[in-house]
This record gives sequence, structure tokens and C-alpha cells, in this order.
Amino acid sequence: MIRVLLVDDQPLIRSGFRALLDLEDDIEVVAEAADGKEGLALALEHLPDVALVDIQMPVVDGIEVTRRIAADPALAGVHVVILTNYGLDEYVFDALRAGAAGFLVKDIVPEDFLHAVRVAARGDALLAPSITRKLINRFVTQPVNAGIDAGLEELTNREREAVTLVAQGLSNDQIADRMVISPMTAKTHINRSMAKLQARDRAQLVVLAYESGLVAPRNS
Repeated sequence: MIRVLLVDDQPLIRSGFRALLDLEDDIEVVAEAADGKEGLALALEHLPDVALVDIQMPVVDGIEVTRRIAADPALAGVHVVILTNYGLDEYVFDALRAGAAGFLVKDIVPEDFLHAVRVAARGDALLAPSITRKLINRFVTQPVNAGIDAGLEELTNREREAVTLVAQGLSNDQIADRMVISPMTAKTHINRSMAKLQARDRAQLVVLAYESGLVAPRNS
């Protein structure tokens, strides 16, 4: 059973998402919160698999909620998915950097919404290629952040190759095909890379790959 926490200051949004989730046999909404402070307290109380968090809320906003969850060892199993009305804006980028597993635009179709919740719960969150391209474009104008490359020298050549392919938006199966290895081995390379770079998930791995300069963006 996938345990979900809803954190949004708009009751209509919460009720709409809850109505969709409650119809699924493998998903349970364990709690709802109307602001970030309440959401953090409920996350500690219920330890959900997925926290759906609005990016703009009173008291504590979604970015700070994400940052605090990512920093708390007791919440290591909680995957934050940011909810936004605006697509990939600056706030969403900051949330990904803070440790969010990904994000959803609130007008997403129900089937994609449910799929995203299940993907996030597995810890296999994968940014869609369109989102990855926007992230890449965001990095085209940004200088390399030399302060976050401490773990790069620990990556093996194969791990570097896997991270590069993750940053291009490829799935485990696609990475396995490209590297001529099994999907399980591809996943192992990715998991070890995340551990060495201290990335919570694939979304943050993409951010780190570009910020560190491991992957060079191309404005094309």
C-alpha cells in the first residue's frame, strides 16, 4: 500500500486529488495539511511514502518543506513531489535542488497523476524528457558550481556514464541498452552514484550532474 500525504492550502485541490487517490486499491491518503508547518508534523507522524506538496503555501512554503524533509534522517523514506500551477519556474528548480523527487502541474490528467505517485513511491522518479530539456536550458546560462563536485572523483567510469544518461532523461532500460548491460546493473550504477553524490533520487541526480559540470549543457 502506497501511503500519501497531501499538503496544499487549497481545500478544493486537496479534495480533488484525494478523490482520485481513494479510488485506487494500492494507494492510501494517510493525512492532509493546509500549510507547510502542519505538513511537516504530519510527515513525522505518518511517515508517508509520498508527500504531495504545494510549492506556495502560508507559514512554511513547499521549498522549505522539501529541504527539511530531505535533511531529516527520520524522513529518508519520504519522496516529495512538488505541486505547481506554473510548470518549471525558478521555484520548482529550487525545490528539485532541495531534494524533491519531481513535480506535477496541477492540471495534469488523472492517469498521469496516478502513475507519477506510483513512480515516486518506488523511488524511481524519472523526469520526463521535456522537463529534462527545460532543466538543461536552465543550466546553459549558469556557471558550473565547483562547490558540489566533491563526490565526482569517487565515481567509476561506468557510474559517470550512467549519470550522464540519467541527465539526458533515459530510463533504466534505455540506459542498460546504451551501456550494453542488464537493467539491474544499470540501476546499481545509478544507486551507487546517488549514494556517492548524496542525491536523494534521480531528479536531484540530474541537478547535480549539470551543476557540477559532469554533464555539459548544450543550447540546442
